Amino acid sequence: MDIVLLMGLQASGKTSFYRQVFKETHVHISKDLWKNNKPYKQQKLLLESLNAGRSVVIDNTSPTREERAALIQTAKTREAKVIGYYFQSRLQDCLERNQNRDRQVPALGLYATFKKLQLPSLEEGFEALFYVELAEGTFVVSPWEEP
Repeated sequence: MDIVLLMGLQASGKTSFYRQVFKETHVHISKDLWKNNKPYKQQKLLLESLNAGRSVVIDNTSPTREERAALIQTAKTREAKVIGYYFQSRLQDCLERNQNRDRQVPALGLYATFKKLQLPSLEEGFEALFYVELAEGTFVVSPWEEP
């Protein structure tokens, strides 16, 4: 059983990556799917899924160590492995892709996330980390290298 954290700017390809790679095997938890974004809802769904023995993908920006810490701690208490995928992308590219989404994020939201975005680290409790880039419509996954 594992928890996969997708991290990166809005419109960086996280949900499309989930659909391509994890849709058949992992529960999808995304704040984008809820009309009212209640902070406790994500944690509740995560606990329910892990308690049922299901692997989970958390498909949110998860930009800071603090936001990731609670998710990682929950996974560890349920003896789930934590795997992270950090979506490398330029702010301008995400702003442009955002314009083509059905549910657009206000540009200020992208700027705010960009400002607080922190690179993840294995020290946070990840068993594995990967970089993901969107190149010509294809996801390129690379091994993580600690700075």
